[in-house]
Amino acid sequence: MRNINRINIFLLALAAMSISCTQRKELPRQISLNDQWSLFQVKDGHMVRDSISLPTSVQSDLWESDHIPDPFVGNNEEKIGWVSQENWRYEKEFAVSKEELHRDHIYLQLDGLNTYARVMLNDSLIHQNDNAFTSERIFVKNLLKENNKLTVELLPTTPFEKAEDLSHPYTLPLVNSDNNHRVFTRKGQFEYGWDWGPVLNTMGISQPIYLQIYDGLKIEEVDLRQELLTDSLASLTSHVKLADLSAFEELELQLYVNDSLLASSTYLGPNQAAQQFSLPFTIKKPKRWWPHNLGDPYLYDIKIKMIQDGVLSDEYRVKKGLRTVELVNEKDSIGESFYFKINDVPVYAKGANYIPQNSMLDRVKDQDYLRLIQDAKKANMNMLRAWGGGVYQKDLFYEICDREGIMVWQDFMFACAMYPGDKRFRESVKQEATQQVKRLRKHPSLVLFNGNNEINEAWHNWGWQAGRSDEEKEYIWNEYQSIFVGVLPAVVSAHSDLPYWESSPKFGRGDKRYETHANAHDWWVWHSGYPFEHYENHVPRFSSEFGFQSHPSFQTIRYINASDSLDIHSADYASHQKHPRGNALIADYMQRDFPVPDQDAGFVYMSQLLQAYGISKAIHAQRRARPRSMGTLYWQLNDCWPVVSWSSIDFLGHWKALHYTAKRDFNNLLISTELQEDSLNIWLVNDDLLSFNSPMRVDIFDFNGKSISSFRENVKAPANNSAMVMQIPLDLKSASEKEVYIQVSFKDRQYWDYLVRPKELKLPQPDYSIAYNWEGDRHKITLFAHSFLKDVFLYSEESGHFSDNFFDLPKGTSKTLYFDGPEFIKGFEVMTLNEFILPEENPARLSN
Repeated sequence: MRNINRINIFLLALAAMSISCTQRKELPRQISLNDQWSLFQVKDGHMVRDSISLPTSVQSDLWESDHIPDPFVGNNEEKIGWVSQENWRYEKEFAVSKEELHRDHIYLQLDGLNTYARVMLNDSLIHQNDNAFTSERIFVKNLLKENNKLTVELLPTTPFEKAEDLSHPYTLPLVNSDNNHRVFTRKGQFEYGWDWGPVLNTMGISQPIYLQIYDGLKIEEVDLRQELLTDSLASLTSHVKLADLSAFEELELQLYVNDSLLASSTYLGPNQAAQQFSLPFTIKKPKRWWPHNLGDPYLYDIKIKMIQDGVLSDEYRVKKGLRTVELVNEKDSIGESFYFKINDVPVYAKGANYIPQNSMLDRVKDQDYLRLIQDAKKANMNMLRAWGGGVYQKDLFYEICDREGIMVWQDFMFACAMYPGDKRFRESVKQEATQQVKRLRKHPSLVLFNGNNEINEAWHNWGWQAGRSDEEKEYIWNEYQSIFVGVLPAVVSAHSDLPYWESSPKFGRGDKRYETHANAHDWWVWHSGYPFEHYENHVPRFSSEFGFQSHPSFQTIRYINASDSLDIHSADYASHQKHPRGNALIADYMQRDFPVPDQDAGFVYMSQLLQAYGISKAIHAQRRARPRSMGTLYWQLNDCWPVVSWSSIDFLGHWKALHYTAKRDFNNLLISTELQEDSLNIWLVNDDLLSFNSPMRVDIFDFNGKSISSFRENVKAPANNSAMVMQIPLDLKSASEKEVYIQVSFKDRQYWDYLVRPKELKLPQPDYSIAYNWEGDRHKITLFAHSFLKDVFLYSEESGHFSDNFFDLPKGTSKTLYFDGPEFIKGFEVMTLNEFILPEENPARLSN
């Protein structure tokens, strides 16, 4: 019996040892320091607000505590400029237990300090910050007590910028240069004002702050490098870097994929001390990550366990997408290609330029990121360009893009200016770039790091060299190259396998090669006043910027005016048009192509139709031109405040006409028409990886529904390509081209086009009936057209979202759509282009 007991005890001991190797004991902990902060104005020691939670900004806290008015209403922007010229101090008291104080390692993680800041812990200066895009991990074990005080003092940018400017041998050129020296401060450049954004220059803490506490070793970073990807096998290596150099008796790394153990390695001490380890592994029959319009954006769950001396001491988790990325930039018979291959498949990029969603970054909530990215996906976009005048987005932005299958073109945060290149600045940029590349490289959605926005073009084509000596020009250009040809590509190459591009565009409209070489920003339309037809005759290889302004939604205009007024001529509203020629350009282009309403509501509606009309011409022309043209990213997706701008979604989240039109124009299968003398070319653009064969029908009707002519033919939409599939004669017989429309039907798609400008159409009186009812959790709306209806716009006094809008509806047809909004509403109103074509008979029904 004694022997049996001894055996049982021995077996239990073995089991306990086995369990101890896999059970958690005390893993690294994070102690959040995000709550219960107080804000003080330094000059008088006055506490402005307490019970503050991070992230936050001084401007936001002053607004929330009624010390300043809403910065986004009227001309309040002008009333709060003083805020960024003061010193402010955030304070927090916090406790650390005796047990926690005895842990081996205690670090303070500082992120998102915007921008010049002094950080004090228990009256000791532990950090001085001068870059909003870098983070600091500070060892604070020797400074901590059971009761502690953390202070972050924020300083105005202006004194630092002026001092740097005075020390620089030359005046650096930049856009928006009215009394600012923004290039010397590493923060969101848009905060200094843009032609779509206010001057707020926020100060604050835009990311969480926390203590990191642990014993022994900790995983600091993991670089998952993909060496091989085929249909049968994926080979990867996990490069694990530990946070501290420390000896160990035994260290085991275990790697799990979707909860299955695929690899492990054991390292023995005690004389070995190392920080970096490699763990190779393979995945059989791998599933690939695809842009959502081409396939499933599949993500693997990767988990790495670190077992130190028999105890599970840390875990690392990440979502990993397997895919290959190639930027194809090669000389060819036309000039120079520019397109992306994902998994060896050429992908036509469809999307827009993304800017920060709020001038006060702390006010962008998780649901705001999700909504906007999903709105991009709903519009059939597969790429967003994170523009270089904003900020590097928080992790959640990229995680949502990973999950939704949206490719991200990532700019480094430099825009429209020449930047200094002295040693201090270069080192700061190197630290910034290294941290951001290491943070972002794990995301399969990321397909490009781009050095800057428009700087190369500006230096060569915007007159920035005028009046400068050869010595001065050489000095400034060498500084440019030190950053964008030196530091940034070296960092990208060292820490990722992603492509790097120096500057977007390679050639702007000031260089004739913009149309044939690489990527372009085509601003002949808008800035140079060219007609929309320019887009159809001049198609770049990849359009990474082009756009046109419109007014925002009725709700946003009322928000700006802080009233029920739709007055777009008020002084308050005028302060939300930041382009000096914006209103005049909208009016000039509207006069060319559309009727010009006298009343404000009608003018707002028409401005959105105008924007959609012009950008749609560009999208169609560019997509028809594939594979010569392989990308369409219009300017811009969203706004950072309520404003007249180039966005397709306004600040309050309302889709403009452009976004509804982009949803149709970015569909994988596009029907497009092209007028050529006395005939009409019919194109099919197919971004799908499968070809389609189906009958196509082309009808020409007058607006009363009478058939003028009809054509039918079996056609093929080739996979991942475009093709002109039909050419029909335009014999209108006795009908006028102003009185007819073309209807093209293919598979489940229909497309309508016209032979004259919208203002020349002889549309009938609008006649329709509308019915709606509450169905499930939204309104179901059915609109029946008793006459041909052009550009139907439904709206409601209550905020919500229409599943479709700004559409055409032939006589005798109906359309069902949905409105996500409150259950109890006053009803829906309808506006059509018809009522503005004949203003003497159909005056605009809305008054100011």
